[in-house]
Amino acid sequence: MKIVQTRRISQLVFFVLFGWFCIVATVGESFWQIQGWPVNWLLQLDPLVAIGTVLTTHTLYRGLLWALATIILTILFGRFFCGWVCPFGTIHQVVGYLAHRKASLKQKLQLNNYHNLQRLKYYLLIVFLAAAAYPSHAAVLFTGLLDPIPLISRSFNLVLLPMLDASHGITSVKQRFFEGGGLILIVFFLSVLANMLIPRFYCRFICPLGALFGLMTKVSLWKISKKTLECSDCKACERDCEGGCEPSTRIRSSECLLCCNCLDACEDQIMTYQGVHSNIEQPGPDISRRGFALSLVSGLISVPALNLDNRNGANYYSSLIRPPGALAENEFLQRCIRCGQCMRICPTNVLQPVGFEYGIEALWTPALNNRIGSSGCQLNCIACGHICPTSAVRPLTFSEKIGSGDFKPGGPIKIGTAFLDRGRCLPWAMDKPCIVCEENCPVSPKAVFTREEFATIRDGILSVKEIHGERIIIQQKTLVAGHFSTGDYYCLMGETRYRILSNSTDTLMLDGNPKTDAPAPSNLFVQIRLQKPHVDISRCTGCGICEHECPVSGKRAIRVSAEGETRNSDRTLLLKRWIK
Repeated sequence: MKIVQTRRISQLVFFVLFGWFCIVATVGESFWQIQGWPVNWLLQLDPLVAIGTVLTTHTLYRGLLWALATIILTILFGRFFCGWVCPFGTIHQVVGYLAHRKASLKQKLQLNNYHNLQRLKYYLLIVFLAAAAYPSHAAVLFTGLLDPIPLISRSFNLVLLPMLDASHGITSVKQRFFEGGGLILIVFFLSVLANMLIPRFYCRFICPLGALFGLMTKVSLWKISKKTLECSDCKACERDCEGGCEPSTRIRSSECLLCCNCLDACEDQIMTYQGVHSNIEQPGPDISRRGFALSLVSGLISVPALNLDNRNGANYYSSLIRPPGALAENEFLQRCIRCGQCMRICPTNVLQPVGFEYGIEALWTPALNNRIGSSGCQLNCIACGHICPTSAVRPLTFSEKIGSGDFKPGGPIKIGTAFLDRGRCLPWAMDKPCIVCEENCPVSPKAVFTREEFATIRDGILSVKEIHGERIIIQQKTLVAGHFSTGDYYCLMGETRYRILSNSTDTLMLDGNPKTDAPAPSNLFVQIRLQKPHVDISRCTGCGICEHECPVSGKRAIRVSAEGETRNSDRTLLLKRWIK
């Protein structure tokens, strides 16, 4: 079997594996659901994820030790990950091949020429790593924006899979929705369609992970090389060269994707893959000192520039609700790679990718939107923390989340606090009965409670004509038949209040008999029983179920804010009372 065929099989296997991991990242008990599948394995193999988090947090998360295997294999064999493993690279190769398969030899040689702009990916890598290594707790991990593994994971999990599965219900019983999905899709398709211009466009010009591998290949033991300098200069080796590494002249090893096309294409049989290096290879990337310095400075100054808005101080975004178990905002942004895994596994679809409204540093990170999906954050769900590959959302136990057992002194995990907007609440603003928020509050005792009030309705003062036991006849036929039959309306006669069972245009039927020997009052008052909701902020966990279920469309009458969240102690709403 030719080495190119072996490489294609490897690409197919890893691409299918990636797709399978996207499907099985679903809460459930079936074999095609989360049951022990290592859905983060490809993300953990990504050394840019590991190096980025090490720079921001000065620690290496245990699961990311897999990246050491990738680094060691790259030092041994070169950029094998790009040509043999990366599912995003596989898509680029297939699209590039289909787009240019009928091109002439001359056109293919022009397409596969090395371009000076291929340096751009190295400068992007330097910017990202400099921002991650900023000597402050405010450092930000930006690599996930363009790192190919988080990028394709985000695109498949939040856009492509929900679109393909909308009518089948394999990965979700209901259609899943994600805010900003259009932008994620645009970035994905622009990256893929750029192969129509130049094959492997993203890999050559943009990919920061490819740039990292390019730096590593300077010390790689095995590389694509030549047996001899004697060459007929037929250019056959450059016809399908995916990295634009100029194998017919001086081989740019840092750009070589190990596609191995040149090995099969060489008519003189001088192209080889060997551990003996020759002077014909250019091992290091083509980076200028000026470009390196500008990239380094750009990355370093980006962090203090982004922090000028004091987003983690008094000017924090109160509407930005992070999932339960999320680290404090600074630490969260140092770990989150924007892969979309937590949003993909969320069973209620309440976790959504953040847009530009909270700054570029928060772009595509997870936050709760309690108006979307099937509910808020469920009380018994801890899935997001157990799938996060970098522990930006740390794994919680059920006891810790609800504040039971050993965690009872600290109370439950709070992700925010619900606040009532009385100007939009049906009982408060419109004298309409509603207790939906109180009914759906999942904590016990409930954080949403009601206080009963009776209010005389507009035009609710009626003139009495006759009283026949529980049957009251009024002077004029002005009522709407059946309007007071809901059980929420009462009739106040003197100091006694009776519930109205039914009504016609001029008659009220009461639940009880007014005293027939008492003088008939000249007027009665029709009142509505209102259970006006209030929020006990000491019990509210910010789950958002009340906000999701609120019947007021658009801007809900009860909304969750980040105030009081557990992860940031300076955002507490109540002073703790210490009793000795």
